[in-house]
Amino acid sequence: MEDIVTDFLCGFDSFQKDVNPQLLEKLRETQNPKALVIACSDSRVDPAILFSCSPGDIFVIRNVANIVPRYTPGSSIHGVSAAIEYAIVYLNVSHIILLGHSNCGGIASLYTEVKGEFIGPWVNILREVKEDIDVVYADLSEEERRRCCEMEAMRVSYSNLKTFPFIHERLKTGTLSLHTWFFDLRDAKLVHLDMEQELPIDILFDTL
Repeated sequence: MEDIVTDFLCGFDSFQKDVNPQLLEKLRETQNPKALVIACSDSRVDPAILFSCSPGDIFVIRNVANIVPRYTPGSSIHGVSAAIEYAIVYLNVSHIILLGHSNCGGIASLYTEVKGEFIGPWVNILREVKEDIDVVYADLSEEERRRCCEMEAMRVSYSNLKTFPFIHERLKTGTLSLHTWFFDLRDAKLVHLDMEQELPIDILFDTL
């Protein structure tokens, strides 16, 4: 435990030495990121590291399986929706990047039937996708079906993003762009996915 804490503190010392003081001065009072990145909480998929970002470059939302729920206003507490609203309405980002990845534990939990007080209900947002894939691709291995689910789950979040009125309006006027990228941990490849079309089978399985 002490070793990892020491490593973190040494890492921060390095950050302090290397960071541009003019950049910190600029960011002290405000931020002006150009992109909102919605990524998984997985420790292996940090968007700031993957994209070599500096402080202030991106506004990031991370959760289990990079899920975006539907726009559902009401009295419930909506952490993801609040962060989306802040990025779009108040920071006026011009790009949303939905970042999925291979070997996702959140997607795997759909297959291992992990319950959990919070994990089960959260990933159940994707339950229908998983069940559809199991039917359509019943002749494939579980590994292949999970890969398919990892990518098709992004279609759910992609569609759900467009249910937010302030996103729908900006997409319509062309002041906001929506991107869907998939990071493969095996070969560090980044695949750009077109969620307006069915994903070809060679994209789904070409790196298995």
